[in-house]
Amino acid sequence: MRSGVRLLPGLAVLGAIAIVARVIGGATPLSPLVVAIGSGAAVAATVGAPEWAEPGLDRHKLLLETGIVLLGAQLTLGQLASTGPLVVGLAAGVVVVGVVFTEVVGRRVGIERRTRSLLAAGASVCGVSAVLAVAGSIDSDEADISYAAGTVLLFDAVTLVVFPILGSMLGLPDRAFGIWAGLSLFSTGPTAAVGFAVSETAGQWATVTKLVRNTFIGFLAVAYALRYAGGGEQADATEIWYRFPKFLVGFLVVAAIVNVGFVGSGTQAVVATVSDWLFTLAFVGLGFELNPRRLRATGLRPIAVVLAHFLTVSLLALVAVTLLL
Repeated sequence: MRSGVRLLPGLAVLGAIAIVARVIGGATPLSPLVVAIGSGAAVAATVGAPEWAEPGLDRHKLLLETGIVLLGAQLTLGQLASTGPLVVGLAAGVVVVGVVFTEVVGRRVGIERRTRSLLAAGASVCGVSAVLAVAGSIDSDEADISYAAGTVLLFDAVTLVVFPILGSMLGLPDRAFGIWAGLSLFSTGPTAAVGFAVSETAGQWATVTKLVRNTFIGFLAVAYALRYAGGGEQADATEIWYRFPKFLVGFLVVAAIVNVGFVGSGTQAVVATVSDWLFTLAFVGLGFELNPRRLRATGLRPIAVVLAHFLTVSLLALVAVTLLL
């Protein structure tokens, strides 16, 4: 009970800012989700996150994951079946190319071994979550983790602004843009925000594609553990499952339940509304996480390597999406 009470002030802050974001989004051409992130970042940068609100603010990741689970009610199995195999193949390619590219280039420019591995994981799979997962596998210290996480958060903040502009300039169809964003961007929250900033369809496909990439986190963590242990350990299925994003299972279960007809259209509409509000609350929290005060000085070399990674992977992904969709 006490822990629940401790969450209430922070959740109230998320709720208040989310309501303002929805009102502004309804009265302007701006997406409420983009307004939510911007509002959270603005409050965090000017006022800061008070200590009494932090427990509730930190729950934004759980809100995001719950919203993603409910997002399964908005996609048909036909859509997933027709594009799913292609998305899986492209996501696997992005992870492999991204990890190899960052490891090779990072070594050539002199970035320390563990730091470049964390950068490779964060840029190739799922942002800070992958940094933390791999850090636990290779026994990284706090300095390495902060260095890599700061670089990833910096790119999350920049791509939130830049990527929708690029999509508009390129004139990609909504589904193609969503898949491209899901293949290119680093963290799940910014990826969903970028997609929904363009359209509902783009947001759905950006999120689904990013979820597919996220599933590789367990395999990558185990692969790095084996590499740093000299190959002397056995890959453990339990470890892979521990690292696996469980909310993906929930997403698929909800999609299956809705598509076999167990849920009526009225209930689907309610679920969609709840999902939209959960995303809004989560993106306010994401804005606090992207607070510039929390972005440590990361140095030029990791930024240069991750920039090269981003440009290479996103360009290859754009070519693949344009040719195959």
